[in-house]
Amino acid sequence: MEKLYKRELYLSKIRPFYKDEDMIKVLTGVRRCGKSSIMQLICNELIENEVSKNNIVYINLDKRPYKGIKTQVQLEKVIDELFLGIEGTKYLFIDEIQNVKDFEESINAYREEGDYSIFITGSNSYMLSGELATKLTGRYIEFKIGTLSFYEYIEMKKFFNKDINNDMNIEFTNYILEGGFPLTIKYDEVESKKVYVQSVINEIFEKDIKSSKKVRDKYLFNQIQTYIINNFGSTTSIEGLSNYLEKVNKHKPSKHTIYNYLSVLENAKIISKCSRFDLKSKKSINGEEKYYLTDLSFYFATNTDNRINYGPVLENIIYNYAVLNGYSVSIGKIGKLEVDFIVRDIINNNYAYIQVAKTIDNGIVNEKGIPVTEEREYRPLESINDNYPKYVLTLDYLLQQRNGIKHENIIKFVSNNKNFI
Repeated sequence: MEKLYKRELYLSKIRPFYKDEDMIKVLTGVRRCGKSSIMQLICNELIENEVSKNNIVYINLDKRPYKGIKTQVQLEKVIDELFLGIEGTKYLFIDEIQNVKDFEESINAYREEGDYSIFITGSNSYMLSGELATKLTGRYIEFKIGTLSFYEYIEMKKFFNKDINNDMNIEFTNYILEGGFPLTIKYDEVESKKVYVQSVINEIFEKDIKSSKKVRDKYLFNQIQTYIINNFGSTTSIEGLSNYLEKVNKHKPSKHTIYNYLSVLENAKIISKCSRFDLKSKKSINGEEKYYLTDLSFYFATNTDNRINYGPVLENIIYNYAVLNGYSVSIGKIGKLEVDFIVRDIINNNYAYIQVAKTIDNGIVNEKGIPVTEEREYRPLESINDNYPKYVLTLDYLLQQRNGIKHENIIKFVSNNKNFI
């Protein structure tokens, strides 16, 4: 059996629900982020906890011998045969469930029987649509699975006995350029890693995008995809994107089409939208979102230039880090000032405010002798009049102390799996 790195960040969240027969466990995430491996790890833990192998059924609908299952009848026939004569709780794992038409009816039926603990995964848009919640009668809990965090990247390299540079700055740069798809760890050459990521992109297009009824103009869709990937972390409006496409193509696509195509990219888990929140009015601001990549390799695998624009890259890493640690994330607006991120602990409704930059000292000082970049990063946080934690996260190793704001080194922060709240 293949060795599997134990992704405790996710297992610790799913573990309390292993035996829950009332809630369907739904693992979502971009293709090849490791959902199947996590399900296999859960199976292993169940066996370690003395659950009989006969009570565990694992069906991967993307692989033989189950690849041909496309209907409810076919799926139920296989499940019933595999569990024939089995007593007690039955643990049912189904990978890429969206391959079966109207799968929700079957899954609901098994859940209602009362002795099934059900785990399903899916990669495409449908798995997060409101329709899924309705058809599963609300009886499910979603676990968002991401590609490797920097902490996991280092730990997985150790697990597979890969060389690790003593200088974490070099490893952090490698992580930025290579991305966090788990299988890339097994390749030693950067070019091999890029080829693999390109194959993931092609698979997403073939399986999750090409089949989408929303994509009628593939040329326009590719233009939008390229633009968003190349401008990740930048403020993007539908109007601005429409104007850009008009200049390039000499005709203006409808805003509705652009919105739909951005939704397809979001639903395929290539990008993630981060909205603005006005801290004075306590309202969300529509039309001025930023889009971050679910994995930075989507940019570096599709561009020949490996120069790192640290502003958006570091923001992207912190955004994904916050999301995968269970925080709700938005951009904060305070009058004319802006805070890179407001993170909210969804369970306890506590907040933290975060500024992200490469450094707070670029050598340029203002009339008070304070570095211009330091002033730029601290001022928005100092204008917030509450007692929630405030952070300036940079690559600096010499850390500033100013007005109770926590200045942290990004590499150390994410390496140690620290919490914001």
